[in-house]
Order: sequence, then C-alpha cells, then structure tokens
Amino acid sequence: MQMIRCPHCGPREETEFHYGAAAGVAYPERPAELDDTDWAHYLFFRPNPKGSLTERWCHTAGCRQWFTVERDTRTYAFAGEPVPSRHAAGAPDSPADPAPGASR
Repeated sequence: MQMIRCPHCGPREETEFHYGAAAGVAYPERPAELDDTDWAHYLFFRPNPKGSLTERWCHTAGCRQWFTVERDTRTYAFAGEPVPSRHAAGAPDSPADPAPGASR
C-alpha cells in the first residue's frame, strides 16, 4: 500500500486521500463568460508530464485538509515535504498561492 504524508497527520494509507488537481491552475476570472469549449479546456486539458508534477491532495478520511506536494508521474512516488494549503477553503480550484511577498 502506498503511504502519503499528510502535513497535519503524518503518514497515512493512500486510501485516505483524494487527488484534487494539478497545482497552480487558476480558476477562470470570469466563469460566467466561458462557453462550453472554454470550460472543457479548463476542466480537462491539464499538464501530463513524465516526471515531477506539483499536485493538490486532500486528506478526506482524516483531517480533511488540502495540501500541495510533488509527485513523479512515472513512479507515483511522492517527493519532498507536503505544504499545507493557505486557502480557507483549500479547494483545488482556489487561485494558485502567490509567490512569497506577492500580493493578491
């Protein structure tokens, strides 16, 4: 069984987590103005690199908190320390975290 490290609860079995999305994909600024093609592009056309990808995950069967972590898409191995979400809701469609020192 794959173990995933929650930044709040520590290592837990993968069945306790749900993948949210690739990190850094900002929610559309004017969603009401998007047509079906634009929505499809936002929802389904995501990066799919071979190698390291920054992703959003939620510990749904535990603390229910969102976090960001690096994962290798070839091996499914997680790397580095998971970073807790800074968003109140922590949803995967929240705007990407700004760079340190940047304003929203």
